[in-house]
Amino acid sequence: MRHTVVERELELLLILSPEWSIPVPARLGYRSDDPYAVHITFHITSEQPVNWTFSRDLLVQGVFRPCGQGDVRVWPTRVEGRGVVLMALSSPDGDALLQAPAAQLSAWLERTLRAVPPGSEAERLGIDDALDHLLAQ
Repeated sequence: MRHTVVERELELLLILSPEWSIPVPARLGYRSDDPYAVHITFHITSEQPVNWTFSRDLLVQGVFRPCGQGDVRVWPTRVEGRGVVLMALSSPDGDALLQAPAAQLSAWLERTLRAVPPGSEAERLGIDDALDHLLAQ
């Protein structure tokens, strides 16, 4: 089975306070051989980029309504008349609130949904084929 990679460079804003935010270059990544997950790599001022992986479904839902709990929460809002998606990320290293442009994020998510339509993710994992092979031995 051919694997598809859907990537997009996107500038997010790291919200430091209501008055202050800084741009953070990020790469959104999706791979059809890991169909339930999205990967976001943040290029901040540290030596190594910061990587986050979470549910594609969570991000898709978060474009339309608040969702998530715990380490990753996502919700839509408007800032100065523009649609944006906020992502609150928590880890032992700290918390971050990031703002993404809703139109660009949605366009990228749409490409991932065309690559692997919702409900067809399990077929991409090849679990059934592996299980059949194992049981045939």
